[in-house]
Amino acid sequence: MSELYLMVTITNRNMLAKFLTFYKERNTAISLITLGNGTANSEMLDYFGLEDSEKAVIFGIVTDSVWLTLKKGLQSKLQIDIPGTGIAFTIPLSSIGGKRELLFLTENQDYEKGAESTLTGCTHDLLLVIANQGYSDLVMEAARSAGAAGGTIIHAKGTGMEQAEKFLGVSLASEKEMIFIITKSVEKNQIMRAVMHQAGMESKAKAIIISLPVTSTAGLRLVEEE
Repeated sequence: MSELYLMVTITNRNMLAKFLTFYKERNTAISLITLGNGTANSEMLDYFGLEDSEKAVIFGIVTDSVWLTLKKGLQSKLQIDIPGTGIAFTIPLSSIGGKRELLFLTENQDYEKGAESTLTGCTHDLLLVIANQGYSDLVMEAARSAGAAGGTIIHAKGTGMEQAEKFLGVSLASEKEMIFIITKSVEKNQIMRAVMHQAGMESKAKAIIISLPVTSTAGLRLVEEE
């Protein structure tokens, strides 16, 4: 059986093209890209030999075996261990909504589906919804109809979207919105089903939803007691 992970890569914006080429050459072309800024001060940047604090963040879905191969390549090919190059890390997934969506996100990765992943003691999940730009309201309406309290929206650009028609029967726009929703684990499935039904591939939002286990939370008590 294979384990699935959300792979996150953070690098300087001027290195983005090299990282995207690296992932595409290794058949992990389906990614989401957003921009950010580092928090290191100028003294720290000088110390580590960094040119600037403008960052690019790349999100992708990988199996455990693919990650091990990518990790070796990141170290040998891109010298990611050299200060200033970037960092990459993985977060375990607990589920992906929809069989077609699963095939789309794991293309060329020889994924063998097993039981849903869980972490002992987790009471909450992070739902990550990837939707066409401009349809976050539709996604949140669907999520709230099933009990979600709220979400956070990040604008992103998708790559590797040309394979969508093969697996999903539709074409996907490259401009995306990522919606982060924290929910109780017992409510996760009903929210995922609502988003898939109301804002999924049959809608204009063309949303894909995945869930990640959350080990601990703070700041949700009053929301959950309402």
